[in-house]
Parts: sequence; C-alpha cells; structure tokens
Amino acid sequence: MTGRKGQTIPVLVVCLVLVVVWYLACIPMNAVVAQAKIDAAGGGLAATLMESWNHPRPVIPAPHQIIVELWNTVFMIAPWKVKSLLYHCWVTLSSTLVGFFFGTVLGIGLAILIVHSKLLSKALMPWIIASQTIPILAIAPMIIVVLGAMGFTGLLPKALISTYLCFFPVTIGMVKGLMSPDIIHRDLMRTYNASAAETLWKLRLPASVPYLFTSLKIAIAIALTGAIVGELPTGAIAGIGARLLVGSYNGLTMMIWSALVAGSAMAAILVWLVGYIERKTLARMGVRA
Repeated sequence: MTGRKGQTIPVLVVCLVLVVVWYLACIPMNAVVAQAKIDAAGGGLAATLMESWNHPRPVIPAPHQIIVELWNTVFMIAPWKVKSLLYHCWVTLSSTLVGFFFGTVLGIGLAILIVHSKLLSKALMPWIIASQTIPILAIAPMIIVVLGAMGFTGLLPKALISTYLCFFPVTIGMVKGLMSPDIIHRDLMRTYNASAAETLWKLRLPASVPYLFTSLKIAIAIALTGAIVGELPTGAIAGIGARLLVGSYNGLTMMIWSALVAGSAMAAILVWLVGYIERKTLARMGVRA
C-alpha cells in the first residue's frame, strides 16, 4: 500500500504541473484569435484570461474545455449514434483488438521458429528488423489500396496495419524469453531425453511469460496507434482517426483534442488490462511480482 502511495503522489504532482503549463500556454496561443473579444471587453489580464481559456474555436483548448467536450460527446449522446465519441472509440478498438491478436500470434510463431532454427534465425531476423524501418504512414496507403482492389475494406485493412506494427515487439520479446532458461536447465531436459516440443512446452514457454507480457504492453499500445493511422488515408467516417480528420478539415480543435485524449485513455486502459492479466497469470504460476 505504501508503494502505491509512493507512486501516486509523484504522478499527481507531474499531472498538476502539466495542467498549469497547459493553461499558461493557452494564454499567448489563444490571445491571437481572441484579440477582438479581449479588446471589446476592455482588455486587461482578466479579459485576456477569460477569452483565452473559453474561446469557442481555440488554437489550444484549455483542459476544462476538453472535459466539457468529452462530457457532451460521451455521456450526453447515445453510444450507438455516430456523433458519440464512444461509438468512434469502439470502431477503433475493434480494429486494435483484431490486429493485436494476429500480431501476437504471428510474433510468438516467428519467435518459436527463430529459436529452434539457426537458418530461420539468420533468414528472418534481418527482415523483421528491416520491416520496422518503413514509416507506417508510407505503407498504410499501400496496404489499403491493395486490399481494397481485392475487395477487402473496413476492419481488415486497419487490423493488418495494427498487426504490422505490433508483431515486432512480441517477436523480439519472445525470442529473448524463449532463450532465457539457463544452459544447465536445457541440458537437464536433454538428460531426460525431452523432445524439442516438450522442452518448449515445459521449459521455454513458462520462462518466457514475463517477457511476453512486457512485450504485449508495448504491442497493445502500438496496435491502437496502427488502427488510428489506418483510418487516416481511407477517409474513414468512423473511428478516432475519422474524428481527427473531421476536426482537422473543419478547424474544430476541441474535437481533435478530445479524440486524442480518448485515444490516450483507451491506450492506458488496455495497457493496464494487460498488466492486470500479467499479475494474475504470474501469481497463478507462483511467481512473485
């Protein structure tokens, strides 16, 4: 309990500092567009603060404006309606989870092949690493165009972009995890005449679980980013990416920032959920956190 309090207080202090800096940054940024209203109100510090923090179309929305926007689009609109932010979050989340599932399966499969075959290790690892040097904004339109020509639209292209991004940390983490058992333990399995499959199931996979969950925390956040990026070149009408596009086209900065905050909250919840499953799994295995 003491450890949690020790972590909570520094986080709250950092958040408070960020909020103060945010409000201060709003003053010069929004005063430019609100200058006419500031002059009409007689000028002065009070008028500057009031108009800078409450302008209807600000350059940078103040934190309370984003909270109001989130309240209006999350709680004041039915979640199944297109104007609801929850509806757009679900569209993005569905692509994220599908891409995360395929990326996890692909990453684990590649790691098992790499660990058990030196030839595949030399053949696959350079390509796996090289795949992450291609900017996702460059490859996403190609994936969408190719799949669109094949008749695949909607969820699948976005899920594949998420898969492309999130399989890499899973592969690298699992390779390290599968190789983590000491040589003496691997020699013991050979002494017992264990097959490669038995060694994998009884030694390598249990030893790799902590490495796997560390990689999954990274992968789930990247998968969400991939789903949002996948919505941008398609001109999607639903999803967090669609909200960002609409807000950008129409200069609705509060819509943009509320979508960004919602995406960040989704990522935090997903990472926490993976961490919660990790703690339960490790406790079930008898591993101390």
